[in-house]
Amino acid sequence: METDNQTQKGSPKESNGPKSVWKRRTAAFSRWLHVYLSMLSFLVVLFFSVTGITLNHAEWFDGKQVEKKFTGVVPATWVNTPDTALVKKLEIVELLRNQYGIKGYVSDFLIQEDQCSLSFKGPGYSADAFINRKDGKFQLTELRMGLIALLNDLHKGRDSGLKWSWLIDVSAGFLTLVSVSGLVMLFFLKKKRLSGLLLVIAGGAICYLIYWIWVP
Repeated sequence: METDNQTQKGSPKESNGPKSVWKRRTAAFSRWLHVYLSMLSFLVVLFFSVTGITLNHAEWFDGKQVEKKFTGVVPATWVNTPDTALVKKLEIVELLRNQYGIKGYVSDFLIQEDQCSLSFKGPGYSADAFINRKDGKFQLTELRMGLIALLNDLHKGRDSGLKWSWLIDVSAGFLTLVSVSGLVMLFFLKKKRLSGLLLVIAGGAICYLIYWIWVP
């Protein structure tokens, strides 16, 4: 009889067993995901947090711009041709990169009747060249806008290329998973679940009120 009673007492627990196991596994996985994604994305969070401040208060971090001017000449045959399709664009770009250390990607290469103009763009960086099509002489201006401008442009993904854009997307995905896993963890903390959810709602409401009242 004692064995039967023990079996009867234990049967409700057994019926709830799969659900309890699922809860424990979900809670453990959420905790694992939250901890390790937080560590993996720590520097990403720090970077976007700091550059959020530098972007919002650019006047506090007004770095010194460095401008350099160069003059030179490319072979006249590269640009002095009736057919604009024969202008040696690649050779011109490589010459400027190799001899003057120009970086960034070519954002514009315009061919006009008397001159060619091309622009290089990069995070916190720009360079512009104007080439006389008659004799190949050119003027080149390079502008470096400092470390803060570089970081701000990386934050915005401006002039930083496709691969950096992918990094921003992946980082956003990591941060979304960190937030969602943290919220999932909250549902398994019975003593803190209600207060935590109330704080989540309050935080969202405060942000909305600030937007509704003070944002034009």
